[in-house]
Amino acid sequence: MSVAGESKSGAIAGSLERSGGRGSNPRPQAWEACALPTELPPHAGADTTRLDSRLVSSSLALPLGSVSARLLPILVSLLGACLIGLLIYGISHQSASRTLDEAVAKGQHPLAPDATRSLPDLASAHTATLASFSGKVVVLNFWASWCEPCQLEAPLLERAQSQLERHGATVLGVTYKDATPDSLSFVHQYHLTYPNLRDAGGEFSSAYGTDQLPESFVIDRRGHIVAISRGEIDQAFLNRAIALSESS
Repeated sequence: MSVAGESKSGAIAGSLERSGGRGSNPRPQAWEACALPTELPPHAGADTTRLDSRLVSSSLALPLGSVSARLLPILVSLLGACLIGLLIYGISHQSASRTLDEAVAKGQHPLAPDATRSLPDLASAHTATLASFSGKVVVLNFWASWCEPCQLEAPLLERAQSQLERHGATVLGVTYKDATPDSLSFVHQYHLTYPNLRDAGGEFSSAYGTDQLPESFVIDRRGHIVAISRGEIDQAFLNRAIALSESS
């Protein structure tokens, strides 16, 4: 072998030693190392998974938002209806007026209210007013057939009627929101002879602050209230009316 050949062989051997002994895979130079990727790129499935989750979230958010938008007016309407219902309930269940009671307690004798209101007679097709009994002492008694205390006081009122009549006075019954057939049965059961009128809507009773039964008022010959009983009457209350009729 020539000197030139030996030199070439030595150079190749030295080159192989520097490259790690693999001529087919030489160690990359510095610029080549920078150009080559240092790690594998992420799997395409990862991006797809994240994208799918975003799409699912968006697809869920859209109908939920749409449902909320549709429900909001309904909820507002329901809330408004509840508030109106509470307002109506509050108005309809306000405490009954006790203006008459306060006046009588102070020794005053207020005029009987709504005296000219026409009410149908229970036993006939006629009508009457409280004012039509002007000049008489009147025991105005609010009652109903379904009222148990009214059943207890009915015999007392009937017995007092015979005494009152002798002195130009009377019991005047007014049925409160009661069915006419039931009221008539009550009258027949207790053999009531005093006049009775019907207050089907409760307007006349309301003028007296009456929303519970029974309630009674003693009215003098000039139409002034002199005594009030909020509840079942007793003989002492009737005696006061009888004494008034005898002395006036």
